[in-house]
Formats: sequence, C-alpha cells, structure tokens
Amino acid sequence: MQLISTIAALRERLKQEHSIAFIPTMGNLHEGHLNLMRQGRQHGKCVVASIFVNPLQFGPSEDFEQYPRTLEADCEKLADIVDVVFAPAVNEMYPVRQSVFVEPPPIADEWCGAARPGHFRGMATVVLKLLNIVQPQVALFGKKDYQQLHIIREMVAQLNLPVVIVGGETVRAADGLALSSRNQYLNTVEREEATFLHQTLRDISAKVLGGARDFMALQHDAVTMLSKRGWMVDYVAICNQSDLLPADAQQRDWVVIAAAKLGRTRLLDNVEIGLDA
Repeated sequence: MQLISTIAALRERLKQEHSIAFIPTMGNLHEGHLNLMRQGRQHGKCVVASIFVNPLQFGPSEDFEQYPRTLEADCEKLADIVDVVFAPAVNEMYPVRQSVFVEPPPIADEWCGAARPGHFRGMATVVLKLLNIVQPQVALFGKKDYQQLHIIREMVAQLNLPVVIVGGETVRAADGLALSSRNQYLNTVEREEATFLHQTLRDISAKVLGGARDFMALQHDAVTMLSKRGWMVDYVAICNQSDLLPADAQQRDWVVIAAAKLGRTRLLDNVEIGLDA
C-alpha cells in the first residue's frame, strides 16, 4: 500500500492504471469502510481509498474540529486491502478559497439537507473533485448515507461522468446498529438505546409489507415513540427508492430513512422495502 498526499503524485502513480476502483472516506475507518474496500477489489485491479475530512460539508456548529482523525491507524487497517491511500491536506484540495460549487438537485434540501443546510453542496463538490483527481472506472459508497448516495448518482448521471457508482450494503454491529465513525461519541447508556432506531425502521417496514399504507401515520408514530425515549428526531420518512420523494402508494420499492440525535450524536439509518423482494 502506498500513502500519497498530493494530487500531482497521485496522478503520476495512477496514470498507467486502467481499472481503478475508488472508495472516498473521511477516515476513522470501521468495518463498514473496510467491507467497501474489499468489494472494490471485485471492481478494479487498482483499489484507491481517500481519507479527507472535508470542511465544505460541515456547518459552523458541527463537529469538523472534533471529527476523529486517525490516519496512522487507518493506514494499518488498509495495508493489505488497498493499493493506494490518498490523504491530502485541506490546502491541497482547496489551494484557494472554493468559489465554484456543485449545485445538487432539489432533494438535497429535504431530509438531511433540511437539518444541515449546505451539507450536500459541500459533499457533492468534494466528491466531484475527488472523481476528477482519481478518475476511477468504479466508485463505491455505503448505503447507510442513503440520501448522499442518491445525490451522487444523480450528479454522475446528469454531468455525464464516466464512472459507475456502486452502493454497498450497510454493515451493522451484532445488535443491528449501523456502523459509523460517530458511534464512538455514544456513552454506554446511549449505545444501548441506539439500536432502537433500526428496530423502529424495521417495524415500519414490516407494517408496510403487511399492507399498511397510511405512511404519514407510520412516520408520526415513529417520531412520537423516539421522542418519548429521549431522541431529538430530524425526520422519519418513507420515500420512493427512485427519487427519495414521499412514498407513492402505487410504487413497489420504498425506503424508510431516518436521522435523529441521541445525546450529542446524530445517527442515520434506513431500511429498503421491496414488495417484489
């Protein structure tokens, strides 16, 4: 594995590679990330991971400064999994103040976008920059950040980028909690309670599969239940998988998505619902 910190050196390393699989991350890697990296080997002869905590996607009151940076430990985990780790400094990715941005689709203002204004603009901008730098044939993103994955797919399709986007299934702890770098913020009591978010979404999925179609009532009941247990809920929403708009009862493929804070930790999760599955 080779660690590279500059764009010029990365381009020089990759200029002879014609089958690149790319997995962008913000580091502090867990098994969910590593699983994506292993999948990358199925999609490219050269597997590249990036580790970059992107300031553009953090709001002024969010945890950019506190976000865990564990480059040495991350590289140890990746030593036998990837070929190249690209870990640029902020001034390498943004040598001048960024004034050109990707304008994401309107769905970026809903769900997580409503709670985190500007987040998806910053995310899409850095992903486009990274795709231009690495120029992979395939890029892999986890499904845990379901709205993020949808926006990236829309960006790639509408901007005609020559890359295939692959969504990796969410990796969970044994008790069902979706793995996330921010899970380490949870204290012992919160960590035990955190599993209830996924349980709630699974309950909604079971009711929909059983024939329930009053989606608004299902969402309202879930928010009420979570709130009574001490969660600060941003949203629980049943959406079409195709466009992430509120679920159309005539569709057959939905996803229930949620974001909620437990203490100071904001957790995301989702469960896909397919009537033909």
